[in-house]
Amino acid sequence: MALPALSSSGVKFRRVLAHFPQELSLAFAYGSGVFRQAGASGGHGENNMLDFVFAVDDSVTWHMMNLLKNRSHYSFLKVFGPKQISSIQTYGAGIYYNTLVPCNGKMIKYGVISTDTLIDDLLHWKTLYVAGRLQKPVKILTQNENSKLQAALVSNLKSAVTAAFLMLPESFSEEDLYMQIAGLSYSGDFRMVIGEDRSKVQNIVKPNVPHFQKLYSNILQDCPQVVYKHHLGRLEASIDKSPEGQFTQLMALPRTLQQKITSLVDPPGKNRDVEEILLQVAHDPDCGFVVHQGISGIVRSSSIVQSAKTILTAG
Repeated sequence: MALPALSSSGVKFRRVLAHFPQELSLAFAYGSGVFRQAGASGGHGENNMLDFVFAVDDSVTWHMMNLLKNRSHYSFLKVFGPKQISSIQTYGAGIYYNTLVPCNGKMIKYGVISTDTLIDDLLHWKTLYVAGRLQKPVKILTQNENSKLQAALVSNLKSAVTAAFLMLPESFSEEDLYMQIAGLSYSGDFRMVIGEDRSKVQNIVKPNVPHFQKLYSNILQDCPQVVYKHHLGRLEASIDKSPEGQFTQLMALPRTLQQKITSLVDPPGKNRDVEEILLQVAHDPDCGFVVHQGISGIVRSSSIVQSAKTILTAG
């Protein structure tokens, strides 16, 4: 099952893609240059920077070809060659960004991530850096037939819904759900304190509810806790907040988040197994807060390292 591509033609995005080596397992555009954001200057205007992520099976080969085509995109690190660039890529969130690149009369930024690193993040939320981007609407430009990647993309969306259910109250609106999901990858991101607009999550969700609906409708229709009121045009949910219900959801969370929750709750030296600790968390009235803290811990460490790396990669 592939993620739904957006219906608009995307010609300008594909023209950008033509400038790069074509060996891509997944390419998508995201951000305010693709989707209108409330409060963003010019909305989704012509002057906004276009943001891309390229997933590649072989990072060294891809960077080697890209250095031949687009050497000027790279910072001083280009002198060290594709192997060293690929080595730097593995730090932090496992993505290498070239920023402020002029292309087709636009300013673009693009990140390169290995397909295996992306799959790992989607399944296990190792850093939530690119997985978090893919929990929000993006414009899929190309996607190959890698069934592991396709399954991981869907798994990431299911995990986002599960985590949101744990953090939301028993009843909530459809917009509440999308706000919670869109905020996952900003939890603990220090840039939300210095530099980023704190109302960013609301600005992302409010103008783009139809895009969130398109992304999540199949998953929500399969959720027994969720009822679509089609005649009212809205979703109604009633989540099982019993310890048993919360335990089932905690056990379905990605592995890294389970480990973070475990380290938050289990005192050093006790070494209880994950299942036992999650059962304890399921009985805690602050279960949702503990989940939020676990997500914040994942995002905080990856966003700090990734931002420090940008000093090198952006030059």
